[in-house]
Amino acid sequence: MLKRIKPVSMVLLVSTLCFSGNIYAASSAGNPDTDILGQNTKVTGVVEDALGPVAGASVVIKGTTNGTMTDMDGNFTLDGVKKGDIIQISFIGYATQEIPYTGQASLSVHLEEDTQKLDEVVVTALGMKRDKKALGYAMQELKGDELLSSREPNLANSLSGKVSGLQIVRSSNGVGGSSKIVLRGNSSLTGSNQPLIVVDGTPMDNFTGGVDDVWGNSGADMGNGLSDINPEDIESMTVLKGASAAALYGSRAGNGVILITTKSGRKNEGLGITVNAGITAESIFLKPDMQNSFGQGSVGVYDNQSRLSWGPKAEGQMVTDWLGRQVPLRTYDNIDAFFHTGTSFNEGVSFQQNINGTSVFASINRSDDAGITPEAKLNKTNITLRATTFLDKEEKWKVDAKVNYINMNAHNRPIQGVNPSNAFNTIYGLPRSLNVKEFKNSVDEEGNMIWWDASKNPQENPYWVTKYRQNNDTRNRLLGNVSLKYAPTDWFDIELRGGTDYYTTTKNEKVYAGGNTSPRGLYNEGSETFYENNYSFLATARKDNLLDRLGGFVTFGGNLMMQQRSKMNASAGELLVPNLFSLNNGINKPTVTSELIRRKMNSLYGSLQLNWDGYLFLDVTARNDWSSTMSKANRSYFYPSVSLSGVISDMLPKIGGSMPEWFTFAKVRASYAEVGNDLDPYQLYNNYTVGKDENGNTTAAPGQILFDSSVRSELIKSWEAGFDVRFIQNRLGLDFAWYKTNATRQLLNLPLDPFAGYSSRKVNAGNIQNEGLEISLNGAIFQSHDPQGFNWNATAQFSLNRNKIIDLYPGVTLYDIKTLDAIQIVAAQGSYYGDIYGQTFLRVTDKDSPDYGKVIVGEDGLPLISTEKSKVGNQSPDWMLGLTNSFSYKGFNLSFLVDFRIGGDIYSATASNLFVRGNAAGTVVNGERQDFVVPNTVVQKDGGYVENNVPVTHQNYWERIGSTGNYGLPEVFTYDATNIRLRNITLGYTFNRAMLKKTPFQRLNLSATCNNVWMIHYNLPGIDPESVSATNTNATGFENGAAPTSRSFTFNVTVGF
Repeated sequence: MLKRIKPVSMVLLVSTLCFSGNIYAASSAGNPDTDILGQNTKVTGVVEDALGPVAGASVVIKGTTNGTMTDMDGNFTLDGVKKGDIIQISFIGYATQEIPYTGQASLSVHLEEDTQKLDEVVVTALGMKRDKKALGYAMQELKGDELLSSREPNLANSLSGKVSGLQIVRSSNGVGGSSKIVLRGNSSLTGSNQPLIVVDGTPMDNFTGGVDDVWGNSGADMGNGLSDINPEDIESMTVLKGASAAALYGSRAGNGVILITTKSGRKNEGLGITVNAGITAESIFLKPDMQNSFGQGSVGVYDNQSRLSWGPKAEGQMVTDWLGRQVPLRTYDNIDAFFHTGTSFNEGVSFQQNINGTSVFASINRSDDAGITPEAKLNKTNITLRATTFLDKEEKWKVDAKVNYINMNAHNRPIQGVNPSNAFNTIYGLPRSLNVKEFKNSVDEEGNMIWWDASKNPQENPYWVTKYRQNNDTRNRLLGNVSLKYAPTDWFDIELRGGTDYYTTTKNEKVYAGGNTSPRGLYNEGSETFYENNYSFLATARKDNLLDRLGGFVTFGGNLMMQQRSKMNASAGELLVPNLFSLNNGINKPTVTSELIRRKMNSLYGSLQLNWDGYLFLDVTARNDWSSTMSKANRSYFYPSVSLSGVISDMLPKIGGSMPEWFTFAKVRASYAEVGNDLDPYQLYNNYTVGKDENGNTTAAPGQILFDSSVRSELIKSWEAGFDVRFIQNRLGLDFAWYKTNATRQLLNLPLDPFAGYSSRKVNAGNIQNEGLEISLNGAIFQSHDPQGFNWNATAQFSLNRNKIIDLYPGVTLYDIKTLDAIQIVAAQGSYYGDIYGQTFLRVTDKDSPDYGKVIVGEDGLPLISTEKSKVGNQSPDWMLGLTNSFSYKGFNLSFLVDFRIGGDIYSATASNLFVRGNAAGTVVNGERQDFVVPNTVVQKDGGYVENNVPVTHQNYWERIGSTGNYGLPEVFTYDATNIRLRNITLGYTFNRAMLKKTPFQRLNLSATCNNVWMIHYNLPGIDPESVSATNTNATGFENGAAPTSRSFTFNVTVGF
């Protein structure tokens, strides 16, 4: 399928790099041209595939350098052919054809795709290319077109449902929102739990910017680092899931590794150009369920200053509104009225060329995104240049250099959480009989915000918020690498590599005068600079016939990593002169905070692979890291791995056995490895924060954490076993993996008595176990013998993981991952990672009582609330499944993905807010609000319990439920996060080359893609279970003020020249 994503003129490969295959050729009789001796002949022919002529196919006489390439119409002429020669025709992505020459004057050759062969060589750790059958661990590779099919602007989201064992945690922050990648469950209580991202051999910072990253609890989501990569530039992505696959990355491999290989230039002479253009329309897909029967007020009485919707039934009766006008009482759909259709435009052009042996790739891509929230915009420019060349005629010295520049600008990223800038919460909480459109002109003649609520509460006009509460940020990023490879022989080479990831981010927040919370306005600004430089070497020696049937290779290398991050944030606070945004214009002196973080790591590593007769493979790797974040005594860490695999289908014929004809391939594998999670800088010794007191004197305040210089990095030990089988000539394949990992020496902050002078202390303790199963199933359900006939392929990616807390610390059975008002997300010893704790209804606990488990109410008939917190759910899914189906017929192709996330829970603060205010659809039953008796409840009486028969109002009931903290009773508002959705569907058409013959195009493809097509099943009241509040935390079972989930439609055109 590789050729399918490139224009014909962009993909050329000499025959020595192609693969063997079957012959489908027809000859015609005639008198071929011969030389004067009658021995050498000129042969002509045409090479085609299912779409027509193939330009740039290699045609050579096997075993010689005598060859040519097909022209734009697939035609070729080959001189000097003798009877008995083998004519070899090849093109990357297709089975090579070998035709014995018996005197034919012309040849007609049909190439067929050979996906099986392409998949056999994969990119592994340190960028080494390996035969897939030799690997003793689970990994998964995705080609660039698989990632492009969904047309997701954030590359991380393109992985949903396509890799077993991989979970995407999405924020609901709309334009530019971040996503978090988790492989095989969380292994750390305090780390990020995200895999290392490596692009063309260079690690990149995959930051996730959420609630805690910008001015405290502002909720502005700065996106994640992986979203900076242009999906159009990607050749392939390799997911190294387990510790054995990633062990050569040592203490950076604790959460797995994702390797990205980007496109390079042509292998042969010529120029190829690809132009890509797409337009996307985005609209609301899922929004909170609202009641449309009752208006503003309380206890059934209309009140134009009430923030609630517990007023009278809205039946068109005349009432006095907030402006004193007589208007009919009715409800409004403020969500649809406020949000609009978002649009985005994406244009790009790429060039691939080979100039005198120098292969060049260049691309430029521009995207402009305006989301469904008014005033929210993001634009990004991505420029890439890559060149590869040999420095000598013998092709022993090879240089590969690449630079990728990204510029990103965002304006008014949507805000979440409890914040005046959260327009979503304001819209959701607006009384149902208020029309938000009346506030579109959001300021009066004096510049003050127009709003109905005279109480000056923190809630503000959502139109004013999107226009006059501005946040802006700009990121400039440079990813670069250069390598020099020397191969003096065919069995030995050494490579030197240098790479950098450098970016700067500037941001500001401007609040104009006239609002409720900052009447004079305010101004904040900040900046961040990050760089990571890596310098490495890798020497490799390989020999297939080292001793009899024993072969293998050995590698040895090293790496020097240097990293620095500096931040500065400054706040002017309330402004002296309204709307003059300067740090010098604050009523008080500006508040400035800054930090500088440096780290360094030196590493040596090596690997040994032995293979016996091409069917039994043993891999041993070792890495030692020396980390600057550790004390001298604990600075050195050793990480070994060993794996064994046996290809049964290759072994049996060599030892006199056989397999059934329908059993194409069988491999078993097993591995063990140790990897780690490094400690963050400055976690060894107590530190001080320098500041000023009210008199301007310099102060040094100690931190709140008591550090211990003896702490060490987290250690992860992993076992894995599995098998890979294929049937019916690879038409059906099954890959199975079982794994078990134990992450010990967790870096925990344990609470201390306040009289100790510190709030907590840092210790090594704990054991988190992940045990799971992964199944990857793929099948060619229907394959036509006609190259343009009907084909149907399907894949299934299943994963199940149990993330158990084996141990914490002596005397500690509950560890707080994050407290969010009334709820806690915790690690409880003996339970599973991410338990959700909170208050519940008070229930009868006497198991001998006939009323056991029933809710206890007071004399007023309202439920009583427990004072103790207990488990109400768990954030982790029980299992996940992605089902992809792909169909093709002639030039048409259709594919769709159904994504299953079964189990797990999420607490919704949005739902709590809607129910307490009387806005939720669940506060109305059959269009009415009749008093009711809370079902399955009892009341205490005479030392026992009797059935409750006291009716309550809906308002009193939901206000009691919402009285627990700011967010409401966790038991009620924690929902089953199970969801099944038709994630995306794509329909495309690729024009036949014969149709393009009279055009300048070599390839033309049209496609239409829809994301978030259909929510087949979910349990929340109109709120997406994937709408987590923030991705830069391990507490992902929480949602607060999420934007409505959007559905996108993309139309894309790709043209090749």
